[in-house]
Amino acid sequence: MAGGGFAVAAGGQQAHDYGGGVTFSVVLTCLMAASCGLIFGYDIGVSGGVTQMESFLTKFFPKVLTEMKTAKRDAYCKFDDQMLTAFTSSLFLAAMLSSLVASHVTRAVGRQAVMLIGGLFFLLGSGFNAGAVNIAMLIVGRMLLGFGVGFTAQAAPLYLAETSPARWRGAFTTAYNVFLVLGTLAATVTNYFTNRIPGWGWRVSLGLAAVPAAIVVLGALLVPDTPSSMVLRGKPDMARASLKRIRGPGADVEAEFRDILRAVEEARRNDEGAYDRLRSKGYRQYLVMMVAIPSFFDLTGVIVIAVFSPVLFRTIGFASQKAVLGSVILSIVNLASTSMSSFVMDRAGRRFLFFTGGATMMICQVAMSWILAEHLGKHQSVTMSREYAMAMLVLMCFYTSSFGMSWGPLKWVVPSEIYPMEVRSAGQAMTVAIALCLSFAQTQVFVSLLCAMKYAIFLFYAGWVLVMTAFVAAFLPETKGVPLEAMGAVWARHWYWRRFAKDGRQEVQVNCL
Repeated sequence: MAGGGFAVAAGGQQAHDYGGGVTFSVVLTCLMAASCGLIFGYDIGVSGGVTQMESFLTKFFPKVLTEMKTAKRDAYCKFDDQMLTAFTSSLFLAAMLSSLVASHVTRAVGRQAVMLIGGLFFLLGSGFNAGAVNIAMLIVGRMLLGFGVGFTAQAAPLYLAETSPARWRGAFTTAYNVFLVLGTLAATVTNYFTNRIPGWGWRVSLGLAAVPAAIVVLGALLVPDTPSSMVLRGKPDMARASLKRIRGPGADVEAEFRDILRAVEEARRNDEGAYDRLRSKGYRQYLVMMVAIPSFFDLTGVIVIAVFSPVLFRTIGFASQKAVLGSVILSIVNLASTSMSSFVMDRAGRRFLFFTGGATMMICQVAMSWILAEHLGKHQSVTMSREYAMAMLVLMCFYTSSFGMSWGPLKWVVPSEIYPMEVRSAGQAMTVAIALCLSFAQTQVFVSLLCAMKYAIFLFYAGWVLVMTAFVAAFLPETKGVPLEAMGAVWARHWYWRRFAKDGRQEVQVNCL
């Protein structure tokens, strides 16, 4: 969906500027859709805190707790237990599988219905986890949560991209990540207080996942489907009415609606074999980005900070309550930087944020690696001095801030806006699935990697940040302000992708900003 851009057709004539502005209707609709990020964020924040709670470990993993207290393992290996990490990673495996299913369900019932289904799955999973009496019940609950995350992560970013005006699409799509960070903050604050409850505090943390799930369900019930999705499902009159409502009186709704009809007609002509189509030469640029962006996102090392920050703080010597407090601080920093990115992204552009964020993350990771190498586990101590532990917290804050300004929101924004209509659902589904598959792998093996690689784990991630920043510089064009229906022309002008860009001669996008 688009608004605020100019397209030039093959004959060289300028197409219509849709005009219009940001209406109350589009703000309210997008905020409700973006609230889907709450459930993903809450799970990211709650799992790392719960896995270091002594009440949780006593109930399900007493061996880990015993070895922590008796210091039988070195400083890097305190939490190295595969079943413990399976508690966290099982969600990502279920989310990966459900995101692939969601692409087919979306075309049948629409993006709004898929968000509703995701919220209901998450609501059910929160009940399973809160009432768990054994590890098997924990894993089943986590997988139900994962189904909810997979459905909503596939549908919500596309909903936002298709509904928002092109001029402010970055800010609106970033709202999903803002709500994700809000969910993380809510979970870490919850963990901070429930950690003080002996015996059953972990049940409160896991059970309160029902609150963001209920918000998502309510929001999904109140919002309409996107105009593009309505047209794709044979409801053009409803789509036109919805478009008029969200664009307001100053917009040329008919011009935008005609572009949507053309895009949907193209999608229908190419309806068969969307996944096969992504492997063809004309879609090579989308295939590469579909794999590269989620892969690089996970290789930033964000899993280390987002999921396992309480475990890392315990590793370097923080007490349980202070470890959770450290996670709260990181969540607040992440929220502030992510909110700031929503104002900067549509002004400075996507590439600028990728470059500055990548450089800062790399510097912080190298510095953290040096501190761990020089000051953790030295002189027969399993922790480090307070001064260096605080320095680690400060560096993690800088890292989190730079991530929240760059890869955090851009991982959702860029994939949601680059795919053409005929492969949009399939491309987004594969992007989300690849990211979740890598998240599953990392959450399952990270603690073992920390035990084996020790301080070098941060050098490993710093090397990947360097690679991904160079990749963005060479191969990702700027998409700021470009309407979705004209996005193909961006690739047609790129120095490398123009040799693959499909029908690049049929439209040339001129950025109006």
